[in-house]
Order: sequence, then C-alpha cells, then structure tokens
Amino acid sequence: MDLLRFITAGSVDDGKSTLIGRLLYDSKSILIDQMEALEKQSRNKEDGGIDLALLTDGLRAEREQGITIDVAYKYFSTPKRKFIIADAPGHIQYTRNMVTGASNANLIVILIDARLGVVEQTRRHSIIASLLNIPHVVVAVNKMDLVQYSQDVFNNIAIDYAEIANSLGLKDVSYLPISALKGDNIVDKSTVMPWYEGSTLLEHLENVEIAKDINLTHPRFSVQYVIRPQTEELHDYRGYAGKIISGVYKKGEQITVLPSGLKSSIKSIEIGGKELAEAHAPQSVVLQLEDDIDISRGDIIVTNNQLPTISQELEVLLCWMDNKPLTKGSKYLLQINSRTVKSVIKDIEYKLDVNTLEKNFETKEAGLNDIIKATIKTASPMPYDSYSALRVNGGAILIDETSNVTVGACMIQ
Repeated sequence: MDLLRFITAGSVDDGKSTLIGRLLYDSKSILIDQMEALEKQSRNKEDGGIDLALLTDGLRAEREQGITIDVAYKYFSTPKRKFIIADAPGHIQYTRNMVTGASNANLIVILIDARLGVVEQTRRHSIIASLLNIPHVVVAVNKMDLVQYSQDVFNNIAIDYAEIANSLGLKDVSYLPISALKGDNIVDKSTVMPWYEGSTLLEHLENVEIAKDINLTHPRFSVQYVIRPQTEELHDYRGYAGKIISGVYKKGEQITVLPSGLKSSIKSIEIGGKELAEAHAPQSVVLQLEDDIDISRGDIIVTNNQLPTISQELEVLLCWMDNKPLTKGSKYLLQINSRTVKSVIKDIEYKLDVNTLEKNFETKEAGLNDIIKATIKTASPMPYDSYSALRVNGGAILIDETSNVTVGACMIQ
C-alpha cells in the first residue's frame, strides 16, 4: 500500500484543522478514547456539536486562540492508501513551519474561504508550494454553506486562482467546493451541490497518481552505514546500507562513488538478507561492490551515465528559521541527505517577497521566515542536483554547530 504525504495550508480561520478533523471523523479514523476526549472538550460549543479542529490543534495556546501555531502531523489509512497529514499554520510569522511541513509533501490542499476568495495568504502559500516544487495541488473552496452553496462563487474563485497557478507554473491543480463544518464533499458526496460532479476530497486523495512523482531515471544512493560484521562466516563482508532516493540499480552495473570519483560495479543488492537482481526508489537496500574501496557515511553511489553536479559552491533559495539573523560570513553545517560538511555563507544576493515575488537586492541579512537567494561555500565538494530537477537530492538544511538546531532550509538552484 503506497503512502501519500499531504499538507493543508490557508489563511487563519479558513478551516484547515476542521477539515482534517472532518476527514478523520468521517473516514472512521478516530480511536474511541480520542472520540470521548473530543466530546468532553467540545461541551461548551453553542450548537452542542463536536469541535473537530481539536483533533489537530494540540498546543494549549492553539486551543485558546483557535489557531494553528506548530505543524501538527496526523496519520490515517483507508483500504486504498496510507496518509500522513501536515496541518500547517496560516500566520505569516510561521512561514518556516509551513516550509518544514511542505518539504516532503506529495500534495498540498490550499483552503480558500468562499466568502473572501483569493487573499494575500493564498498567494503566499501558492508561491511556497511553487518554490518547494509540490507535484499536486488541490484548491478546496471551504465554507460553501456560508455562501448558499453558490456555483458562481465557486467558479469565480477557480478562475481567479487559475491565473495564479499559471503564473507560478503549478502542475496538476484540482478544484473542490467543500464545507468542512457540514462535511460536504469531504468523505461523502454533497447533496446540496448537485452542480458539482467531481470527486470528494478523500476520493481525490485516494486516487491521485503519485507513482510517477518518483524519479526512476537518475540513480542516487546515499550511504547511511557501512556494514562490516567481521565474523567467521562473514569475514570479508562489506555492505553499504542506505536508501535509494531515486532511480534504479541493477546487479553488475558500473557505478561511481562521489565525491571521491572512485569507480566499481555492483556485486549484489540485498533487502532483508535476500539478493535481488535490481532495486529502485524508494527502497532501502544493502549494496556490495566488486572492489574494496574507501566509502563512508555521506558518500553517494551513482551510475556512470547519470552523474550529479559536484561543487564547493552552491546557489540556494533559503528559508531562514532562526531568531538570530543570517549574515554574510556566518558559518554552519550543511547537510544533504546523509552527507554533512562545514560551510560558510559567501554571499546574499537578494531577499524574495513571498507575496509578490519581487526581489530586494539591497538586503544584507535574513531574518526569521525570510526567503533569500544566497551562495554557500562548503569545506569539501558536495554532489547534488538542482531542486527543480530532482527534489530528493536538491534539498539541504543548515545546522547551527553549537546548538545542533536546524536554522535554514535550502533549495539548490
């Protein structure tokens, strides 16, 4: 059974948490004790109903203010597919939380309040979805019950959003009229919007094609661990454990180890102690090579016909996540997959306005939640791909050396 990771985004009070609560509630994905706790906490509601937003708003401050602050993750499954939901905050000052939640998402659900239409936060979240190269977009026009389930309202919002989608190059955009509060078109088909003939949200999530999102043409294997049992039975065994992040690997294939550039060929591919003729992304495997060469954690094994870029200078779009500003000359650890090296911020080219996409070339530093274009110099060569071409090998993080806190998310250009 495959796994779909998706994130919900929208302005404050657009109903993101209620939508997720409705999805879990109507798909019978809530445990009995959760249900009892929910009923207890919802007693003060005027209509006596259940406050479904409480399922995801876990922090006390969120419940008191009725907003989402942190990224809340929820897990559920149907007979067709498993799901991981990231409920991202709507406030501008929590942009970093949204970037964190969206970085691994296959799909984004952008909520729009039917009464307000496309607003600044809609554009902001769409720009972030575009920057993060999220393959699938669902525009859910919520609170249709407050506009008398008007088809014209829905159509006008879809027309307005289509202009944004075209300008940002968003792919595979779908539009759904919903009411998270009433449950219209979430799990069950709405009886009050007969003019809408498309699928419900859950049907769309179950059937959206994500197999094609996995890149099978650029083989990348990130070494996480070197296995050397050194027992009598396995005296000379040397295996390289890790995850195939993209592409296909075959027994006997010629490979190159980067950044060293050493060459060999694949002697065997193992999963759970069993040998296979070939393996593909996103499988975790153990590779054995024909030659005993120096390989350690962080190295990347690639096939000879599809080499990534190797450089000590990386141009990145960077979302800054720390309260302390980022300045030219600041030093951090840079990590791509399992490879970590020392690095320094060589230059800050511009700051990006995530509402208008305007570039401010006068900026000298980045503050919390800012997105900037920067050049990073690393202490040793880094094998990488551009984020737009191969997301899994084009994303990096910056880590503070003293606190070990992740302070920046990078998309390599």
